[in-house]
Amino acid sequence: MAPRPDSRPDSAFLLSLHDVCPATWADYQPLLRALERHPRIPLTLLVVPDFHGGGRFIDDEPFCQALEQRRRRGDELVLHGYFHHDDSPPPATPGGWVRRRLLTHEGEFAALDGETAAARIQRGLAMFHQLGWPARGFVPPGWMTSAGSRAAIAEAGFSYWTDRDGFHCPGSGLFLATPTLVWSARSPWRRGLFQGVNLAREWVYRSAPVLRLAVHPVDMRHQRSRRAWIATIERLAGCRRALTKSQWLDELTGDAV
Repeated sequence: MAPRPDSRPDSAFLLSLHDVCPATWADYQPLLRALERHPRIPLTLLVVPDFHGGGRFIDDEPFCQALEQRRRRGDELVLHGYFHHDDSPPPATPGGWVRRRLLTHEGEFAALDGETAAARIQRGLAMFHQLGWPARGFVPPGWMTSAGSRAAIAEAGFSYWTDRDGFHCPGSGLFLATPTLVWSARSPWRRGLFQGVNLAREWVYRSAPVLRLAVHPVDMRHQRSRRAWIATIERLAGCRRALTKSQWLDELTGDAV
């Protein structure tokens, strides 16, 4: 059973599309077409500069034009790592192995030193600036960071960066916890499990002031997870306001981050 709409009138949801790059853009087209029925749902697009080393997004003119169109209609573009792949030396501890190999191989910033992290951030920002795109936010791939990469993110001048737990605002030191819905759609049993988990989390957080939705390209490649996401978005659109991450943060802080 779907959760009963029970949100406050001023509550919001933040719809983020992860791993946006030329290689994954086609995966998102069914979702984007479905959202045309809801033109007031702005998206936060997490753009990877050189996904898995497959080529810089800035060299793909049609892709850049598509994102510029999305930006002009109100979507927010956020820097999402650089390669989106953990190419640091292998983990040396059991905990590191679980975190960086069992859970995901995508935690690019999980073990980077500050200098390397800063260089990658600046290379990504240079592409945004070349296209005239603002970059107020940063999301580390896999939501993983090291101490060095956190320092580099803070020094880069972002208004905020987000991990699994919430928003970090380097300028003020503010941390804002936010519940998140996310799928693991890599196998049939995972898709079945996470459908139930997300319905339960949506119910538990039905009165929360904000709910984040973290959609990934793999979710769009399977009918079950794709349909479930669309149903969730449509349900939330009926009882919450849709905002980008920056819009929500500005409303909450009075643009004083």
